Amino acid sequence: MERPAWAPQGIDLSVPSVSRIYDYYLGGSHNFEVDREAGRRAGEAFPGLPKIMQANRAFMRRAVRHALDNGVNQFLDIGSGIPTFGNVHEVAQAADPDARVVYVDHDPVAVAHSRAVLRDNENSGIVAADLRSPETILSSPEVGRLLDLDRPVALLLVAVLHFLEDQDEPAKCVAQLRDALAPGSLLVLTHASTEGGPRNQEEGEQVQGVYQQIGSPLLMRSRPEVERFFDGFEIIEPGLVSMPDWRPDRPDAERGDPVSYSGFAGVGLKA
Repeated sequence: MERPAWAPQGIDLSVPSVSRIYDYYLGGSHNFEVDREAGRRAGEAFPGLPKIMQANRAFMRRAVRHALDNGVNQFLDIGSGIPTFGNVHEVAQAADPDARVVYVDHDPVAVAHSRAVLRDNENSGIVAADLRSPETILSSPEVGRLLDLDRPVALLLVAVLHFLEDQDEPAKCVAQLRDALAPGSLLVLTHASTEGGPRNQEEGEQVQGVYQQIGSPLLMRSRPEVERFFDGFEIIEPGLVSMPDWRPDRPDAERGDPVSYSGFAGVGLKA
């Protein structure tokens, strides 16, 4: 396989990547056939996955605008993936050119492409790190350069916690990040689940199997399990809900594809 110019040396092009599969679902161009094939298999097991990813991205944009409307213009986006159109820095800086954004991802392709996209953006940066190592993220030069942790920060954990197994202690990781943030900070979170949507547990287990095969376990957690990630935060209205139901741009809009109501989204405020 010919290596595209944007693919860093050392990347095994025969191994699928979660962030590149997500890019494929969003209609991006930074993915390989091995990612598209894994994405198609996951979609056969759990029909409508692209719709879920698009609902996820739409929620993220609304949550970023909510943060800005409430005076929070610093963003720490962990598990950010490949910065396809409409990502955090574009949404935030369109409304506030002084908004600061730090992306964090452990996928070398996501990091390399983020660096290229953000090369001329002084108010944004990318950190190559893993959510499992909060101290590495918080002590990184980019966080030190761009974020003032004495002021509120919006912490984005969008479609990432379901890739951490219980043995990774995801709640502990979230708590470490929370404790580093100033009062008034926000937690913006989405999480995969078969609760609330039209897909059943068997379909959830099938898509989990596809992700397991590519070396990325995917956990469908229950509402109470997802709510625990908000310990130390007050979940703001409308609560922990399906992604399209979180402060839709048009409250009177017709409900979309039922599958997009799979999973949970919420925003918490640190007192």
